[in-house]
Amino acid sequence: MIVEERITSFINSMNQDDEGIVAIIEKEALEDDVPIIRKETKEWMKTMLLIKKPMRVLEVGTAVGFSAIYMNQFLREGAHITTIEKWEPRIEKAKVNFERANVCKNITLLEGDAADILKELDGTFDFIFMDAAKGQYIHFLPDVIRLLAKDGVLVSDNVLQDGEVLDSKFVVNRRNRTIHTRMREYLYTLKNHESLETSIIPIGDGVALSVKCS
Repeated sequence: MIVEERITSFINSMNQDDEGIVAIIEKEALEDDVPIIRKETKEWMKTMLLIKKPMRVLEVGTAVGFSAIYMNQFLREGAHITTIEKWEPRIEKAKVNFERANVCKNITLLEGDAADILKELDGTFDFIFMDAAKGQYIHFLPDVIRLLAKDGVLVSDNVLQDGEVLDSKFVVNRRNRTIHTRMREYLYTLKNHESLETSIIPIGDGVALSVKCS
Protein backbone atom coordinates (compact mmCIF):
# COMPACT_ATOMS: atom_id res chain seq x y z
CA MET A 1 0.00 0.00 0.00
CA ILE A 2 1.48 3.37 -1.03
CA VAL A 3 -0.76 5.49 1.21
CA GLU A 4 -1.07 4.92 4.96
CA GLU A 5 -3.87 2.41 5.51
CA ARG A 6 -5.78 4.56 7.97
CA ILE A 7 -5.90 7.43 5.46
CA THR A 8 -7.21 5.12 2.74
CA SER A 9 -9.77 3.70 5.16
CA PHE A 10 -10.89 7.21 6.09
CA ILE A 11 -11.24 8.22 2.42
CA ASN A 12 -13.27 5.10 1.66
CA SER A 13 -15.45 5.62 4.73
CA MET A 14 -16.56 8.95 3.24
CA ASN A 15 -17.43 7.43 -0.14
CA GLN A 16 -20.94 6.26 -0.88
CA ASP A 17 -21.32 2.58 -1.66
CA ASP A 18 -22.41 1.58 -5.14
CA GLU A 19 -25.85 0.09 -5.52
CA GLY A 20 -27.62 -2.50 -7.64
CA ILE A 21 -25.84 -4.50 -10.31
CA VAL A 22 -22.70 -2.35 -10.13
CA ALA A 23 -22.22 -3.29 -6.48
CA ILE A 24 -22.95 -6.95 -7.22
CA ILE A 25 -20.40 -7.14 -10.05
CA GLU A 26 -17.76 -5.42 -7.92
CA LYS A 27 -18.38 -7.85 -5.05
CA GLU A 28 -18.14 -10.87 -7.37
CA ALA A 29 -14.91 -9.60 -8.92
CA LEU A 30 -13.30 -9.11 -5.52
CA GLU A 31 -14.42 -12.56 -4.36
CA ASP A 32 -12.89 -14.08 -7.53
CA ASP A 33 -9.61 -12.14 -7.06
CA VAL A 34 -10.08 -10.26 -10.31
CA PRO A 35 -7.90 -7.13 -10.24
CA ILE A 36 -10.35 -4.24 -10.55
CA ILE A 37 -10.02 -0.53 -9.90
CA ARG A 38 -9.68 0.26 -6.20
CA LYS A 39 -12.49 2.02 -4.35
CA GLU A 40 -10.67 5.28 -3.72
CA THR A 41 -9.41 5.36 -7.30
CA LYS A 42 -12.82 4.83 -8.84
CA GLU A 43 -14.25 7.69 -6.79
CA TRP A 44 -11.48 9.92 -8.15
CA MET A 45 -12.20 8.62 -11.66
CA LYS A 46 -15.88 9.50 -11.27
CA THR A 47 -14.91 13.09 -10.53
CA MET A 48 -12.57 13.21 -13.53
CA LEU A 49 -15.31 11.91 -15.84
CA LEU A 50 -17.79 14.47 -14.55
CA ILE A 51 -15.25 17.25 -15.11
CA LYS A 52 -14.14 16.11 -18.57
CA LYS A 53 -17.57 14.96 -19.83
CA PRO A 54 -16.07 12.75 -22.57
CA MET A 55 -18.14 11.43 -25.46
CA ARG A 56 -15.65 8.80 -26.67
CA VAL A 57 -13.90 6.67 -24.07
CA LEU A 58 -11.29 3.98 -24.70
CA GLU A 59 -10.38 1.41 -22.05
CA VAL A 60 -7.32 -0.80 -22.49
CA GLY A 61 -7.99 -3.84 -20.29
CA THR A 62 -11.63 -4.83 -19.78
CA ALA A 63 -11.16 -7.67 -17.28
CA VAL A 64 -14.75 -8.62 -16.29
CA GLY A 65 -16.18 -5.28 -17.40
CA PHE A 66 -16.55 -3.65 -14.00
CA SER A 67 -14.72 -0.39 -14.71
CA ALA A 68 -16.48 0.10 -18.05
CA ILE A 69 -19.86 -0.43 -16.38
CA TYR A 70 -18.86 1.91 -13.57
CA MET A 71 -17.64 4.66 -15.94
CA ASN A 72 -20.78 4.39 -18.06
CA GLN A 73 -22.86 5.72 -15.16
CA PHE A 74 -21.14 9.10 -15.34
CA LEU A 75 -21.15 9.72 -19.09
CA ARG A 76 -23.47 12.00 -21.00
CA GLU A 77 -26.28 10.74 -23.20
CA GLY A 78 -24.82 9.47 -26.47
CA ALA A 79 -21.34 8.82 -25.09
CA HIS A 80 -19.70 5.48 -25.91
CA ILE A 81 -17.00 3.28 -24.38
CA THR A 82 -14.72 1.04 -26.46
CA THR A 83 -12.89 -1.54 -24.35
CA ILE A 84 -10.23 -4.13 -25.23
CA GLU A 85 -9.58 -7.54 -23.66
CA LYS A 86 -7.66 -10.58 -24.87
CA TRP A 87 -8.19 -13.26 -22.19
CA GLU A 88 -11.10 -15.44 -23.22
CA PRO A 89 -12.53 -16.28 -19.76
CA ARG A 90 -12.69 -12.60 -18.88
CA ILE A 91 -14.15 -11.70 -22.27
CA GLU A 92 -17.04 -14.10 -21.70
CA LYS A 93 -17.60 -12.83 -18.16
CA ALA A 94 -17.51 -9.21 -19.36
CA LYS A 95 -20.15 -9.96 -22.01
CA VAL A 96 -22.40 -11.47 -19.37
CA ASN A 97 -21.87 -8.51 -17.07
CA PHE A 98 -22.63 -5.99 -19.83
CA GLU A 99 -25.92 -7.80 -20.42
CA ARG A 100 -26.70 -7.88 -16.70
CA ALA A 101 -26.03 -4.16 -16.41
CA ASN A 102 -28.01 -3.39 -19.59
CA VAL A 103 -25.16 -1.36 -21.09
CA CYS A 104 -24.47 -3.25 -24.33
CA LYS A 105 -25.63 -0.33 -26.47
CA ASN A 106 -23.12 1.97 -24.73
CA ILE A 107 -20.08 -0.31 -24.65
CA THR A 108 -18.22 -2.04 -27.49
CA LEU A 109 -15.92 -4.91 -26.49
CA LEU A 110 -13.02 -5.57 -28.86
CA GLU A 111 -11.55 -9.05 -28.45
CA GLY A 112 -7.82 -9.58 -28.94
CA ASP A 113 -4.38 -8.28 -28.12
CA ALA A 114 -4.42 -4.54 -27.47
CA ALA A 115 -1.04 -4.23 -29.21
CA ASP A 116 -2.74 -5.27 -32.46
CA ILE A 117 -6.15 -3.67 -31.96
CA LEU A 118 -4.78 -0.24 -31.03
CA LYS A 119 -2.89 -0.07 -34.31
CA GLU A 120 -6.12 -0.67 -36.23
CA LEU A 121 -8.20 1.95 -34.45
CA ASP A 122 -8.70 5.37 -35.97
CA GLY A 123 -10.38 8.57 -34.92
CA THR A 124 -9.75 10.02 -31.47
CA PHE A 125 -10.93 9.50 -27.92
CA ASP A 126 -11.58 12.17 -25.29
CA PHE A 127 -10.70 9.90 -22.37
CA ILE A 128 -8.47 6.81 -22.30
CA PHE A 129 -8.19 4.49 -19.30
CA MET A 130 -5.07 2.30 -19.30
CA ASP A 131 -5.54 -0.71 -17.04
CA ALA A 132 -4.04 -3.71 -18.83
CA ALA A 133 -0.83 -5.71 -18.30
CA LYS A 134 1.49 -3.23 -16.58
CA GLY A 135 4.58 -4.36 -18.48
CA GLN A 136 2.83 -3.53 -21.77
CA TYR A 137 1.91 0.09 -21.01
CA ILE A 138 5.09 1.41 -22.61
CA HIS A 139 4.43 -0.61 -25.78
CA PHE A 140 0.82 0.60 -26.04
CA LEU A 141 1.72 4.25 -25.48
CA PRO A 142 2.56 5.41 -29.04
CA ASP A 143 -0.85 4.33 -30.35
CA VAL A 144 -2.61 5.58 -27.23
CA ILE A 145 -1.13 9.04 -27.75
CA ARG A 146 -2.07 8.92 -31.43
CA LEU A 147 -5.66 8.08 -30.50
CA LEU A 148 -5.94 10.65 -27.71
CA ALA A 149 -7.72 13.82 -28.81
CA LYS A 150 -6.24 17.27 -28.28
CA ASP A 151 -7.03 18.21 -24.67
CA GLY A 152 -7.93 14.56 -24.09
CA VAL A 153 -7.22 12.81 -20.79
CA LEU A 154 -5.21 9.63 -20.28
CA VAL A 155 -5.55 7.87 -16.92
CA SER A 156 -3.02 5.10 -16.25
CA ASP A 157 -3.75 2.90 -13.24
CA ASN A 158 -1.42 0.90 -10.95
CA VAL A 159 1.67 2.87 -11.93
CA LEU A 160 3.36 2.75 -8.52
CA GLN A 161 3.07 -1.04 -8.15
CA ASP A 162 2.36 -0.96 -4.40
CA GLY A 163 5.47 1.21 -4.01
CA GLU A 164 7.79 -1.32 -5.65
CA VAL A 165 8.49 1.03 -8.59
CA LEU A 166 10.43 3.24 -6.14
CA ASP A 167 12.88 0.47 -5.29
CA SER A 168 16.12 -0.39 -7.00
CA LYS A 169 15.63 -3.19 -9.51
CA PHE A 170 18.22 -5.20 -7.56
CA VAL A 171 15.89 -5.53 -4.56
CA VAL A 172 12.85 -6.34 -6.70
CA ASN A 173 11.91 -10.01 -7.06
CA ARG A 174 13.58 -11.30 -10.22
CA ARG A 175 10.29 -12.23 -11.90
CA ASN A 176 9.04 -8.65 -11.45
CA ARG A 177 12.11 -6.85 -12.77
CA THR A 178 10.89 -6.50 -16.34
CA ILE A 179 7.62 -4.89 -15.20
CA HIS A 180 9.57 -2.69 -12.78
CA THR A 181 11.90 -1.45 -15.54
CA ARG A 182 9.13 -0.92 -18.06
CA MET A 183 6.91 0.96 -15.61
CA ARG A 184 9.75 3.30 -14.73
CA GLU A 185 10.32 3.87 -18.44
CA TYR A 186 6.60 4.47 -18.93
CA LEU A 187 6.41 7.09 -16.17
CA TYR A 188 9.55 8.83 -17.43
CA THR A 189 8.08 8.94 -20.93
CA LEU A 190 4.77 10.35 -19.70
CA LYS A 191 6.54 13.05 -17.71
CA ASN A 192 8.84 14.04 -20.55
CA HIS A 193 6.68 13.57 -23.67
CA GLU A 194 6.39 16.78 -25.68
CA SER A 195 2.65 16.29 -26.23
CA LEU A 196 1.67 15.49 -22.64
CA GLU A 197 1.42 17.15 -19.27
CA THR A 198 1.37 14.49 -16.56
CA SER A 199 0.88 14.31 -12.81
CA ILE A 200 1.57 11.14 -10.84
CA ILE A 201 -0.95 10.82 -8.03
CA PRO A 202 -0.45 8.54 -5.00
CA ILE A 203 -4.00 7.23 -4.75
CA GLY A 204 -4.99 3.58 -4.87
CA ASP A 205 -1.98 1.84 -6.42
CA GLY A 206 -0.81 5.04 -8.09
CA VAL A 207 -2.46 6.87 -10.99
CA ALA A 208 -0.86 8.92 -13.76
CA LEU A 209 -3.08 11.70 -15.09
CA SER A 210 -1.98 12.97 -18.52
CA VAL A 211 -3.47 15.68 -20.73
CA LYS A 212 -2.59 15.91 -24.41
CA CYS A 213 -1.60 19.51 -25.02
CA SER A 214 -0.41 19.29 -28.62
